Amino acid sequence: MISIIIPVLNEAETIEELLHHLIDNASLENITEIIVVDGGSTDGTQDLVINLGLNVRLISSQKGRAKQMNTGAKASKGTILYFLHADSFPPNRYDAFIIQEYHKNNLAGCFRLRFDNDHWWLRLASWLTQFSWRACRGGDQSQFITKDLFNDIGGFDESYIIYEDNILINELFARKEFVVINKEIRTSARLYERHGVWKLQYHFWTIYVKKWFGASADDLLSYYKKHIA
Repeated sequence: MISIIIPVLNEAETIEELLHHLIDNASLENITEIIVVDGGSTDGTQDLVINLGLNVRLISSQKGRAKQMNTGAKASKGTILYFLHADSFPPNRYDAFIIQEYHKNNLAGCFRLRFDNDHWWLRLASWLTQFSWRACRGGDQSQFITKDLFNDIGGFDESYIIYEDNILINELFARKEFVVINKEIRTSARLYERHGVWKLQYHFWTIYVKKWFGASADDLLSYYKKHIA
């Protein structure tokens, strides 16, 4: 039933562990396919995926997570799409939890989050993700959505190089089609560790507020490149 779609760009450090994790923590009868969508990696990510010997599809796309995820969705065969960042590891039996929500007629949603860092702010931010608040959502929590609903929305907005996850989530909240599964997905805090927790959190809040006040996709990208990229 589930097509897992993972956009990657130079993820040789994590992709092997993630793919093994996905296979080891699911009932494979529920997984139609795992699709890795590469945006032009230069660190050997593609070779790692090919040489693992796993039943994983590797396809190429133009660079950009929205474009890569849309490409993966178009190539997918599953009833449910599950979009996952390459440094995020879903809980054991993640497939069963997603299918349970599908059978409850919950057509889209995510898992709650746990960062792999014990900084008190990141622990608090992780704890808050159990609640169905729009401000607590983001792509690191992963995203499941039925293929029919995804196509009805029109997929990810490719004009957004960053914030593309949030644009889709906004549409799902507007349709009242979002549920939080109260199981933890473990995600990397590597960006916080690189920039510093408070500095990065400030910039993320600024991007959120800028979008709230009508900033364009280009404005958000310009800010991101200046302060984070």
